[in-house]
Amino acid sequence: MNKIQQKKIVKVNELLLNRFGQPPRNKNLPDPVEMLVATILSQNTNDRNSYQAYKNLKEKYPSWEEMAAAKRASIEKEIRIAGLGLQKSAAIKNFLTELKVKQGVYSLDFIKKVSHDDAIREMTSFKGVGVKTASCVLLFALGENICPVDTHVHRTVNRLGIVNGSAPDKTFWALNDGFPEKIAHSFHTNLIRLGREICTPKNPGCGSCPLEKLCVFEGKDVSNKKELKERAFMLLDSIDS
Repeated sequence: MNKIQQKKIVKVNELLLNRFGQPPRNKNLPDPVEMLVATILSQNTNDRNSYQAYKNLKEKYPSWEEMAAAKRASIEKEIRIAGLGLQKSAAIKNFLTELKVKQGVYSLDFIKKVSHDDAIREMTSFKGVGVKTASCVLLFALGENICPVDTHVHRTVNRLGIVNGSAPDKTFWALNDGFPEKIAHSFHTNLIRLGREICTPKNPGCGSCPLEKLCVFEGKDVSNKKELKERAFMLLDSIDS
């Protein structure tokens, strides 16, 4: 990433902070295993449903040993509210089973000692764990300055011209190649809010966007405006061990 792109990220972060404020985050960082499971549950659903699924799962299986020993169908039953129950239950059970085999314990503490790239490589070696999930563990559980890329971040940073990525994973690697220090959490979290409320896939509210002057999106329509909602509940900043 060149200096022009880095400066643009810093400016975007400042403008988003001015509009949305500093996003709250957990004072006590959660356990990485908790975060990885929660992130799997968060895929393709809203935060409130995935949080309920997370609570259901933890209440039914208070320990990782109990969860790993449970039948996949039993896990699916507890997380049904989050959707994609078959895929998510299989990913969670497989992750816990393989983690115990590889590490001898239900712990991801070993990723604290390696580079970001190696940590992502290790976590994505588990079936059902992708780059976005792995990077969320680094940001939300370890406090690393790394910016996960979901569909909202992918869409917005490409419309802004910060990167040119054809898919979220490609956008992730381009965006995090020299990402500016100390701002990944606010940048990521506020961009998600922007993508949910203003910079939507269709009919974006460009006339309400704090980044309109920086945006290079060809379909920009400043006559279209959208009202902001109250700050939404954010799942990954609400997980605690």
